[in-house]
Amino acid sequence: MTATAERAYTSDEMMSVAAARALSGGQRVFVGIGLPSTAANLARRTHAGDLVLVYESGTLGSKPTRLPASIGDGILADTADAVISVPEVFNYWLQPGRIDIGFLGAAQLDRFGNINTTVIGPDYASPKVRLPGAGGAPEIAANCREVYVVVRQSRRSFVEQVDFITSFGHGRGKGDREKLGLPGAGPTLVITDLGVLRPDPETAELVLTQIHEGVTVEQVRAATGWDLTVAPELTTTPPPTEAELTALRELKAAR
Repeated sequence: MTATAERAYTSDEMMSVAAARALSGGQRVFVGIGLPSTAANLARRTHAGDLVLVYESGTLGSKPTRLPASIGDGILADTADAVISVPEVFNYWLQPGRIDIGFLGAAQLDRFGNINTTVIGPDYASPKVRLPGAGGAPEIAANCREVYVVVRQSRRSFVEQVDFITSFGHGRGKGDREKLGLPGAGPTLVITDLGVLRPDPETAELVLTQIHEGVTVEQVRAATGWDLTVAPELTTTPPPTEAELTALRELKAAR
């Protein structure tokens, strides 16, 4: 993930900047730790100062001066507008649809935006890898008005079908969320270190709509475990600005 001679930024930095740009001021965002937290805090530091960050531990409106190590990091409570109980976060804020964006990561993601953070391998009892698990992600994916996913793209992470559905995306296609009575729109945006994907309005299958500067469609297809559809009007992500890179690097350097 090093910067090249031609570019003064890394693919991870491009991904974080692109994810941050997807957020706008005033939105209430349920933030996952890791890549989503980096992007959300970068957005708040740059163009979306009034972004409301909600973490699963019960902190509303957190404004951390560094990236939190976990949802239990004290800096989230210290800088929050309010600290409430975990049941209240879910029962009052999340389940009634008061959260605009659920910002999640993934170990595996399939062509319909289903997320796996539970096990790798077909045998749940004896998996190849046992992952951290669900946490609040299934409810976030079910109830937020929209879900954004930020994940590094490879054939290991972008698979034809996830080994385990931890967080429901669009199931096996359009209409599956409605059949289950899920109120949120599900994944509407996937940001990777190679580009941006959105669900097709007719099939709900993820389609490549944008590639980052210096990335080719062939690279993206080679990093995808299914026959990836490319939008007819494919666009290119503008590179990070100096201000965005400075803010991101200062955020990551803070201790």
